[in-house]
Amino acid sequence: MADVVLMEVADRVATVTLNRPKARNAMSVELIDLLRRLVAEADARSDVDVIILTGTDPAFCAGLDLKELGRDGGGLKKADPIRPTTAPSDGSDARRQARGANLPTAKPVIGAINGVTVTGGLELALNCDFLVASDRARFADTHSRVGVHPLWGLTLTLPQAIGLRRAREMSATGNFVDARQAFQWGLVNHVVDHAELLPFCQRLAADIVSSDQRALTAVLATYEEVSRGTGAAAHSVEIRRAAEFQQGGVDPADIERRRQSVVDRGRSQVS
Repeated sequence: MADVVLMEVADRVATVTLNRPKARNAMSVELIDLLRRLVAEADARSDVDVIILTGTDPAFCAGLDLKELGRDGGGLKKADPIRPTTAPSDGSDARRQARGANLPTAKPVIGAINGVTVTGGLELALNCDFLVASDRARFADTHSRVGVHPLWGLTLTLPQAIGLRRAREMSATGNFVDARQAFQWGLVNHVVDHAELLPFCQRLAADIVSSDQRALTAVLATYEEVSRGTGAAAHSVEIRRAAEFQQGGVDPADIERRRQSVVDRGRSQVS
């Protein structure tokens, strides 16, 4: 059986690929565990300066595995909240913490968004430093349609990317945003032909590798501190509200009932 996450290192770039294509790279407990281990490994490697995060076609990530979630809570068991920490002098630990548990790295992460990116998958993408989208990419936040609460920073990172009113619209409707709209809204930096996605990201990664890494670490840490000046408080609010929501009861059977309607609705919007 193939690993559900793959990693390849070349030219100081680690390419990490979510690899459950038949499940649209949905985040099972197994996938979450392996993703965290491989990203932490890339973070610790002296021969890696940049990480590219992508998915095996046809999707980037369909969020938490709703079948698993509907059975026993599944990936919610691994939905560790983002917990702000005091930053050391180089800011690296603060960057790891700010990304959340799924991307435990201070190194630059390019999100190569190759297809549908939904809910927890959207949160994962938003915790990359910036995004490059294939022309096949589609984005949606369906937390409220599934009946779960964001816990990986979406209520902070999505408004930062596209503005509060657009973020509210995405979360309230669950509607899909295509790649061109995502570019116009500022969710992604570039939109490229599907076949050019990884080559384009590799060229950007090579540009990053050619920078002075010590200076880059300091600059990115400064961006983190400046852009998240109120981030710790915002993350704390999301963590508290998610805990309150879950204390009210998350019924796996109800989630399973909602799952197929969400899938069917999504298919009608991205076809």
